[in-house]
Parts: sequence; C-alpha cells; structure tokens
Amino acid sequence: QVQLVESGGGLVQPGGSLQLSCEASGFTFTDYAMSWYRQAPGGERELVATFFNGLKVKTYGDSVKGRFTISRDNAKNKVYLQMNDLKPEDTAVYFCNRWRPFPFWGPGTQVSVSS
Repeated sequence: QVQLVESGGGLVQPGGSLQLSCEASGFTFTDYAMSWYRQAPGGERELVATFFNGLKVKTYGDSVKGRFTISRDNAKNKVYLQMNDLKPEDTAVYFCNRWRPFPFWGPGTQVSVSS
C-alpha cells in the first residue's frame, strides 16, 4: 500500500525555520517527481515545491522561492522541505505527494507561523 507520512511541523515565530520530512512507501519512489503542497486555513491546496528526480531539477512557487529548499534521499524514500524566514502566510497544513498526485493524501503536518 502507498503511504505518505509527513512530520516536522510546529509553531514558529515569523523569521524562524523548520524542516519537514516525508517518508514514502508502497511505490517506486525514484520513478516519480515528488512535491510539497500546502493548504492554508480556508484556502485551496497549492503546490509549493517539486523535485524532478530524473531531470535533477527543483522548482518552487513564487511565494517561497529563496526561502524554501526541497531535497530528497532516494535511498531512504524521503523528501524534505527546509523552510527559512517563515512568514504568517506560510501557515498551512503541508503535504507531500507525487507531482502528479496520488488520489489520496497523507495526514499532513501543521506549520503555524505566528508571533
């Protein structure tokens, strides 16, 4: 079975940092581009970062470019999101999934940025 388990969220003040982790299983991890998505309270899910494994390319949404860094460890089936200079508008539940998502999502991990 496919499993996507996110961790690492928490409460942080503006300007702080967090690193999120995602452990994936149940599929051939290296075959797929992996992404981080987020959904803010009352908002829509948005794509924030993607690592295209075959292309060795990373992409970011405009709102996080320069602050967030996606990485992956294919040997461990893990994808990470290093988040720096966090802002209140980064507050959301963060999910990992394939860039072309599975039709289901893991539990996500809550990131709350507030003073």
